[in-house]
Amino acid sequence: MKGKRIATIVLIVLLIFLIICPLLSIFAEAIFQDGHFSLDRAVATITESENAKMIGSSLLLGVLVVIVSSVIALPLAYLFSRTQLAKYHFFDIVFMIPFMTPPYIASMGWILFMQKRGLMQQLFPSLKFLSDWFFSLGGLVLVMSFHVFPFMMTMMKNAMLSVPSSLDEAGAVLGVPFRTRIRKLFMPLITGNYAIGALLVFVKTISEYGTPSTLGRRIGFDVFTTDIHRYATVAPIEFGKSASLASVLVGICLLIWFLQNYITMRKTYSLISGKGNSMRVKKMSKGAMAVSVIFIAAVVFFSMAIPLFSVISSSLIKLRGYGLRAGNYTFDNYIKVFTEDTQGINALSVSIFLAVSSATIAAILGTVSVTLTRSAGKRTGKIIEGISLLPEMLPSIVLVLGVMLFYNGIYKIIPIYGTLGIMVLSYVILFLPYTVQYVTSSYSQISPSLSSAGRICGGSPLYVFLHITLPLISRGIISGWMMTFIIAFRELVTPSLIAPTNTLTVSTYINRQFEQGSVGKGMAMAVICILFSTMSLLILNKVILREKRH
Repeated sequence: MKGKRIATIVLIVLLIFLIICPLLSIFAEAIFQDGHFSLDRAVATITESENAKMIGSSLLLGVLVVIVSSVIALPLAYLFSRTQLAKYHFFDIVFMIPFMTPPYIASMGWILFMQKRGLMQQLFPSLKFLSDWFFSLGGLVLVMSFHVFPFMMTMMKNAMLSVPSSLDEAGAVLGVPFRTRIRKLFMPLITGNYAIGALLVFVKTISEYGTPSTLGRRIGFDVFTTDIHRYATVAPIEFGKSASLASVLVGICLLIWFLQNYITMRKTYSLISGKGNSMRVKKMSKGAMAVSVIFIAAVVFFSMAIPLFSVISSSLIKLRGYGLRAGNYTFDNYIKVFTEDTQGINALSVSIFLAVSSATIAAILGTVSVTLTRSAGKRTGKIIEGISLLPEMLPSIVLVLGVMLFYNGIYKIIPIYGTLGIMVLSYVILFLPYTVQYVTSSYSQISPSLSSAGRICGGSPLYVFLHITLPLISRGIISGWMMTFIIAFRELVTPSLIAPTNTLTVSTYINRQFEQGSVGKGMAMAVICILFSTMSLLILNKVILREKRH
């Protein structure tokens, strides 16, 4: 018991050092000036005309993306949960591809497709007028909506599946028309889930850096993340302004999370009881089926086909000036990534190293955190769980900025600033919640009686953990490791802020090649990144399905 108590205290101190201290560094930078408490700089930064406009633009972007992604996600959720299309489970994987495709790569694909003399104008010259519309707020909203809609679709599909068919059948028996049943019976039961999904999409949108940094900059549309990044990296460096804007962004995100928790407690319904939850799908008419198929095809075309076609074709084009012509295709760009200079192969090596090391450390730390959470007291367990899951609630750029400020301040004590070590540390902080959530899920399926039986038979706590508990939660640990590996491999924010000089990762390599005009090489690396992420996702999904069967 004494050893476990000491381990719990050490873990809490470590988590505070890793997560809370960098976060506090941001607030300290925002409200302290020359060692004295002062809100003048923070207030001046927030009320500055350009920043005030930027804050309004960020909020507007979040609202518009919620609206457009809802228009896309809600019909799909209904079709794949309440109609005969529900049997096509492979669409669950298909619609996760846009979400797993790095947003900066998808936006680059859209830019290459829609720009003047781009791929669209080569294929459909009469549609060149669409280019001007695309490079505007409308295009930015569309691209970001096509990235986040799978998140809302999955959440709403699960909510719709929990509504028993017997409720709809009861309404039909009483003679209530279908539209009225949808409006007065079905929709109220899932409104709470929708509100939660909409709030999460809003947070993801205002926290996103990839698409605003590529497409948003082209149209002069600044948001929180791009301004925070600019103040922290572009001379003259102004960490105070960056920290002030980051503090506002944190406040907005935490407010959204509290609102989500309120809705979760007050506006959700228990729809599954001991009587069973029969699910009968609605058979659509031929006309409705045709419209549904067209809608699904359109979503697949715009969310996946266009950006992937653009990225792949750009990686194969020999001379951009000739475009999509016979004989103007080559694999030389893929060869150049590995042979023309050492940047490409070094970027891949660094990304793999960062992904493997951070995923491994996060898996160990996350497993220890969940294990001690379950054995600690209720209050102590809540503290450990709350701190370890805090990075999930905050924008990644905010946490990375905090890491920059904190470790720059203690450089003489821990000299890891400006090394790969600080990148590994940042990745661990950002992606720790993945392991915590997967391991927690695995623990919830284990009966406490198993551990008790092991102790009754004379096994020490360590023996019981290694020989009983660990094998049972191993799939959760592996799933968390793989998810961390996938996300860390293509991470953009961290390397763009704190990568050592002349050190590139896959994401910054793609970004640099794209900005310097070497589009072919950049898109070749992007294709490699997409294939790598997709294959990893398929493996992860297979592991999860196998875990459910067992």
